[in-house]
Amino acid sequence: MEKPQPMALGGGVPQSPRRCHYPAMAGSGRLVLRALAGPAWVRGSDPGVLSRLRDEAVVRPGFLSAAEEETLSRELEPELRRRRYEYDHWDAAIHGFRETEKSRWSEASRAILQRVRAAAFGPDQALLSPVHVLDLEPRGYIKPHVDSVKFCGATIAGLSLLSPSVMRLVHAQEPREWLELLLEPGSLYILRGSARYDFSHEILRDEESFFGEQRVPRGRRISVICRSLPEEVGPGRPGQPPTAC
Repeated sequence: MEKPQPMALGGGVPQSPRRCHYPAMAGSGRLVLRALAGPAWVRGSDPGVLSRLRDEAVVRPGFLSAAEEETLSRELEPELRRRRYEYDHWDAAIHGFRETEKSRWSEASRAILQRVRAAAFGPDQALLSPVHVLDLEPRGYIKPHVDSVKFCGATIAGLSLLSPSVMRLVHAQEPREWLELLLEPGSLYILRGSARYDFSHEILRDEESFFGEQRVPRGRRISVICRSLPEEVGPGRPGQPPTAC
């Protein structure tokens, strides 16, 4: 895919090319990653795309504390451990994954998810009651896809746990228009509107995992995804879970 000189979100100066990597440092019982060069969290093909999607493809780094990330990971691990990693998804979009839909949470986790709902969804938006949990093994990845409007509504919001990753969005009709989101552990991403329906999105496999010139090594990644209700599916009638990042 041809990429023009990228522009950083919120600025009109192209990022200067530099090769960096993310060193791992132990802290608070989890893997802590710090960028050597302090990158922006969203980069794109041109200022017009960045401006147009400023409120539709959002990254909030550090949304979770280390303790909150540990709370979610600890609660999810027993259920995920009972499942095997799979290599063929029903729509052929995910490789090396296990997933579940979870409706019952501890009080601490419910408080975290309530913060996600307050940050990402409007007061009039109804949410699908099951939360989608997707566990990618270190070599796992999600292929480019556009979510079906049948399965979830105009907004999705995902918490990233355990490993950093790069999400790439490419316009379905104009492939020279693209965004990349840097998703560090503890971050929240929000996709809504045009970013949901007009752009494909994917999680890059480890060997392709760069954010600009910066290497972002992939490990095991868990995403916890809240979704608004599709207009054609009423409460209590969720359809087949969509591919999600």
